This record gives sequence, structure tokens and C-alpha cells, in this order.
Amino acid sequence: MQERNVISGMLASWLTSFIEFVEPVKWFIVAALCLIIADFKFGIEASKKRGETIRRSRAIRRTVNKMIDYICWILVATSFGAAFGQPFGIPILPAIVLFVIYGCEINSCFNNYFEAHGKKLRINVFKWARSKSDIIEPEEKKSD
Repeated sequence: MQERNVISGMLASWLTSFIEFVEPVKWFIVAALCLIIADFKFGIEASKKRGETIRRSRAIRRTVNKMIDYICWILVATSFGAAFGQPFGIPILPAIVLFVIYGCEINSCFNNYFEAHGKKLRINVFKWARSKSDIIEPEEKKSD
């Protein structure tokens, strides 16, 4: 019985430390879930538009893999914020790291959306960050 109390106490203290570590980026976790769901939905629609067969196991495996990747990126961004952001007075460092990661996912969501609806447009949100006003480009056809 004593051993169980020690293990429960240690687990509670570790989980408390983890929650305190991840608490500043809780909204990034919610944003990641929203982006993953949107990309899943628009990716399936784009695949149907292209006439590809949709394999349920592959779609679920890739979605779960993406969730794990996002958890890793959020932990890396939080670690950068704790290691470099706080000591050097850059509290926005985790947001900068996650903006790059989420920008790729936003590009994917929009590109799948436009492909599913038959539009030949490509989105690049990083052009907005470089102060270019036009982030939407018509897709060019490649000549054979």
C-alpha cells in the first residue's frame, strides 16, 4: 500500500510539472486539432475529386501520425521558449516556431480545398509574412 502512494505522488507531481510546461501553448494545441481535422476533410474531398481510392486505414494512420508530429512540434516550441525565450526575453519564440509549422498546414488545407472545388489556385501564407500582398497564385500548367 505504501508503494502505491509513493507512485501516485510521483505521477501527480510529474503531471503537474508537465501541465505547467504545456499550459502557455494550450491554444496552439486546439489550433493544431482544428487544422488536422480540416486537412483531413479537405484531403478526402481532394482525393475524391482526383478519383483516387480512399483507404480508411491509411487515412487514419496518417492523421494519427500528424497528431503525434504536432505534439512533438508543440513540445519543441515550448522547450525553445523555456530554454531561449525566457532567458533572452523573447516570449514570442514558441509562437514563431509554431507559425512556421502551422503555415505549412494552412497551405495544405487551402490547397486541398481549392483542388476539391476544381479551382487551380495555390496558397502560400509565407508570402504574407514576407510582406507580399498576394498570397494566392493561379496554378500554372506544365507543358510536356
